[in-house]
Amino acid sequence: MFNTGDPFSSYVRPVVEGRRGTISAEHPLAASAGLRAYDLGGSAVDAAIAAQAVLAVVAPEACGLGGDVLALVHAPDGTVTAINGTGALPQGHDGSDMTGARAITVPGLVSGWDRLHARFGALPLADVLAPAIRLAEDGFRVSPGLAQALAAQRARLSAGGAEDWPCFDQHVGVEVRLPKLAALLRAIASDGPAAFYAGEMAEATARAVTRCGGCLSASDLGAHRVTETAPNRTDWAGLALHTQPPMTQGILLNMALAALDRAQPAPGLAADHAGVELTEAVFAFRARAGEGMALMEEPLDFAPTRAANRGGPRAYLHTAGVAAADADGIVISSLVSVFDDFGAAVHVPEGSFMLNNRGAGFGEAPNDAAPGKHPVHTLAPALLTGPDGAVWAAATPGADGQIQTLLQVLSKAQGGTDLAQAVAAPRWRSENGELLIEEGHPSATTLAALGHRIRTLPAGDLRFGGVVMAGVQGGRPLALADWRRQTTAGAV
Repeated sequence: MFNTGDPFSSYVRPVVEGRRGTISAEHPLAASAGLRAYDLGGSAVDAAIAAQAVLAVVAPEACGLGGDVLALVHAPDGTVTAINGTGALPQGHDGSDMTGARAITVPGLVSGWDRLHARFGALPLADVLAPAIRLAEDGFRVSPGLAQALAAQRARLSAGGAEDWPCFDQHVGVEVRLPKLAALLRAIASDGPAAFYAGEMAEATARAVTRCGGCLSASDLGAHRVTETAPNRTDWAGLALHTQPPMTQGILLNMALAALDRAQPAPGLAADHAGVELTEAVFAFRARAGEGMALMEEPLDFAPTRAANRGGPRAYLHTAGVAAADADGIVISSLVSVFDDFGAAVHVPEGSFMLNNRGAGFGEAPNDAAPGKHPVHTLAPALLTGPDGAVWAAATPGADGQIQTLLQVLSKAQGGTDLAQAVAAPRWRSENGELLIEEGHPSATTLAALGHRIRTLPAGDLRFGGVVMAGVQGGRPLALADWRRQTTAGAV
């Protein structure tokens, strides 16, 4: 009857305020699951896990039980904890050929949920996972993004044993049910991580990988452990910036924002040029991200009047973000991912999930591949703490674009731009020697004049991310969703 348009048509979304809690998530059904957790008396972490679980059902191209989670959690006492739910390369890997099933690392999402819930959860896990279980069991409709990914990756999915997967070859609007995924989520809710990392499911996962030429074993799954550490922390513009420590490239955001703060460029063209140049400069240190805070000592420079065209970041796109905040002061910034579309596209039929290909993140030394080693991760959620107890979580999908998108949004907001306007504003993304510019960007012509190799893309192109933000300011839980993708914010 009415033309409902596309999810990229409304540019400025409001900051919403809640009494008990808020959430911002990659998909409206995920945000709804988070709000339900608050209604049951849950914490911001309960809300985030509920949202992530729904994303694992409705957005398998971006994330799932065969993938990972990275999260930063601000506790009511002010401490910030980094939870690393990622896995290592199998012990049987010879370090070569990071393609297909050989790029699979041990999935960390389920272990990450367990640690997050044990530390910061208030509800039984069965209540937290109930919306995801219901969607998997009763059905959900295939979104345009999922349908596009299914069509584009059909050959890979077929090779990975997914032809019997209920999602395989489906089109927009088709209702899909995933009863085996529902059963696995129910088992995780009752039995914990052992339902995934041991017994029949571990054996089934190993069989699927072996069938496709990989070497992940049940013993690799059984040996997996989540890690919990302090984050990277640097002072920036009167705030404390917290990012994920090694082995993620979160430190690159600390480096780039600190250098931008030192440069103090004028707003507009000067700030955009400086941001492009500094993010390209920090990506020269990506392979060394394992050094963490020591990289803050590395000098970064750029020419204010010309582009160096250093190349820099790559073109990976995927992942899904969730940020949540509650009235008690728990704030979480998180990302879930399988890396490429459907990860390695290796299907585990007994659990109806796809396995990641995070091993493709290995590269030059010291980020070279070896058995039992973690690659540098693109996932870079951020958390900011400031005066008077203010806390904000921010995250975005977009792989190497994450650092760039967050730099633009945070620097604009701290420079005085209204937060909603800072998120809505047109963006750039440096990628493989080009500068991708979102249509309507005010600096496009002048950036080209400085020597940047400009390519204009439609507003809302997936490469410009989809920011989720949630926080506590003035004692009030707040949240904000990007207009890009299907990002949605809610409050209770």
